[in-house]
Amino acid sequence: MLHEPTLPSSLPLLARRPVPAPRTGRGSRRNDLVGESAAMIRMGRQIDDVAPTDATVLIVGESGTGKELVARAVWERSLRAGAPFVAINCGGIPASLLEAQLFGHERGSFTGAHQRTAGYFETAHGGTLFLDEITEMPLPMQTVLLRALEERRIRRVGGEADIPVDVRVLAATNRDPEQAVRSGLLREDLLYRLSVFPIEVPPLRHREDDIELLARHFLAKLNTESGSHRRLSTRSLAVLRTYPWPGNVRELKNAIERAYILSDNEVEIAPGEVSLRAATRVEGNALSIALGTTLADAQRDLILATLAQLRGDKERTAKTLGICLKTLYNRLQVYQEVRGG
Repeated sequence: MLHEPTLPSSLPLLARRPVPAPRTGRGSRRNDLVGESAAMIRMGRQIDDVAPTDATVLIVGESGTGKELVARAVWERSLRAGAPFVAINCGGIPASLLEAQLFGHERGSFTGAHQRTAGYFETAHGGTLFLDEITEMPLPMQTVLLRALEERRIRRVGGEADIPVDVRVLAATNRDPEQAVRSGLLREDLLYRLSVFPIEVPPLRHREDDIELLARHFLAKLNTESGSHRRLSTRSLAVLRTYPWPGNVRELKNAIERAYILSDNEVEIAPGEVSLRAATRVEGNALSIALGTTLADAQRDLILATLAQLRGDKERTAKTLGICLKTLYNRLQVYQEVRGG
């Protein structure tokens, strides 16, 4: 469950240029969406066009493309930029709690409801509510959500009165929306209500011109955080350009972090090691390992993923993994030798 109504800090960054400058809006603009490819420029113009309106937006894209950042860009360029931006993952909240999380609850409405609590809709009043992975929301809740969107009113769990809310809703999914409707995962009427203005986030394999820009962006961020001056080798850039990036921008970011941790001055990425092996996958704070992965590979991937998650802090990594610091250094040395060989 997402405990606070904010975007997770681990979200992937996209490029910093040249998305068109906003015409309207207030508040800070992080401008994390960057890219020089035609696909990113086109998407930037779409964001710029829809942001000043109050239209609902459905953001569609593969996992790791940065859909959350698109939603934040729409908010930051809107007239609601000075008001709250509240983000929730519809698949990360148990179905039994989702209604209370969205609409709030009255004291005594269920076991553990010791006091009246506002939901995300009330928290976002005057601002923007971002519903990530909308197709993971149970169908009965989609019906309740549709009513709230159409009537601009909500009712707390256990409450008797409707509460007016002024909220702009943005939604996102990594599925094909039409296919989700045919599969019974998304109500057709809710799809029509959400997709007043659809935005498709391009996968990284369709943004070849942005790969080097993004890689240098992530490395510059790591250099700034650590006070270092490491650079990508020419061979590494060639490797990055030829990889298909099934994990998109998030995978690229993770690849740069792992290579940075194992480098001294020049960040070297050899063919075949761009990402964790296909048998493993990093999602947020979790590492999934497929059955049949060798213990050696699983151990290496776990060590490198944990080290990347802890920003290269070797002492914390050793403590987290339950190994001594010397053992960690020895393992990293072995991994470097294998890379060099």
